Amino acid sequence: MMAAPPTSTTGQRPSKLLNWLEASGAPAQKVSLATVDREGIEVDVTVATEPLAPGDIALAVPEHLIVSRWWLAVAVRGVAELALLTLYLAYEKKRGKEGCFYPFIRELDRMQGRGSQGAKSPLLWEEGQVEELLAGSPVVGEIQERLRGISKEFEELDTVWYLAGSLFNRQPFAPPTEQFSLKVFTQAFTAVQSSVVHLLGVPLGRRFALVPLGPPLLTYSSTSKAMLKYDPETRQVQLAVDRAYQPGEPVLAWCGPQPNSKLLINYGIVDESNPHDRLPLSFTIPSSDPLYRQKRDVLAQHDLSTQQTFQLQRSAPLPPQLLPYLRVVFATRAEDIAAARFGEDAAPLIHLLRRRQAAYRTTIEQDDAIIADPTTGPRQTVAARLLRIEKQILAGATQAALALPGAAEAAALGPLPTAVKME
Repeated sequence: MMAAPPTSTTGQRPSKLLNWLEASGAPAQKVSLATVDREGIEVDVTVATEPLAPGDIALAVPEHLIVSRWWLAVAVRGVAELALLTLYLAYEKKRGKEGCFYPFIRELDRMQGRGSQGAKSPLLWEEGQVEELLAGSPVVGEIQERLRGISKEFEELDTVWYLAGSLFNRQPFAPPTEQFSLKVFTQAFTAVQSSVVHLLGVPLGRRFALVPLGPPLLTYSSTSKAMLKYDPETRQVQLAVDRAYQPGEPVLAWCGPQPNSKLLINYGIVDESNPHDRLPLSFTIPSSDPLYRQKRDVLAQHDLSTQQTFQLQRSAPLPPQLLPYLRVVFATRAEDIAAARFGEDAAPLIHLLRRRQAAYRTTIEQDDAIIADPTTGPRQTVAARLLRIEKQILAGATQAALALPGAAEAAALGPLPTAVKME
């Protein structure tokens, strides 16, 4: 199942990208590009042009048309590959039609960092939209952390430029921080991040690759078994489909075992059938806690720490160490710490889950209404999908907690006082 079906199809169109591929030595493809409407936004997607059976090679791109560190002939230690690829494509874009990959770069520009569901990565949302649309979700902190990382990459761009002089010396442009702003670099970095393919079974220099007709044009799915792979015999990156397709259907590829928070940040999509989805519960016991030392020592005996994260999943049992951990965290007496055992007291977990649920500004029913509303924009839609999934995970965990011994009594108690930081 793909992450989101197209709402309507504008139709297949003549593709300069496909023409460029064939003129550059690529074999005839069994896919083309179609423009679909997603929540009022036109998005290009890779679709089948003929009936396909499982195992058919739908997409085949020769290695000389793949952008990777190996193709760029750059082997510099300490240089981040995504930053290098971003910088290269940014300079190639400035060359316009003279650039080697102009048709590919032009298509990436047309997508503007949008995923197959029509939304841009939240790294590119307007100021305040992340906090507004994703309020209550831990993904807000992840987005802020990623943006700080991109800013750090930007500050080091001149170093990348000088270290990879063999690549950039032939281009008549100034060093990157004189040439590009942080905003422009963030846009370019996000576009590359949403397009890069992680190839397996290849040397490190080919691991990160940009593949024409691949993502973001190719629709990512958490349940597809089709993967973009390098074939050493033909020296191509190929996609063998894992299911039958009819002409015009979007072709799917596996996005790897990523939770929806990562899919949203990396590709601007949320897959509601994602079997790898999870919701983190993070805790930090402050050193000012009067029982900090005792709690730290008891937790260490069970390979736990004063800073700990547990993962909740839909239709999965509660993490077995979560409840005893919370009993230690909420303990106000030393004897309570020593007595922490699973199943004795559900109160800490129930109140924690309720606290997390209360942090959201919308209910599941309101999320349903946002998703069902045809006038809702793609950003609001993907945000509502993510929040609905997180709330479903929390609701399932609450139901499991209420089934524990003593849960009925615990549910009737008021909130438990604690200085512990919870996210």
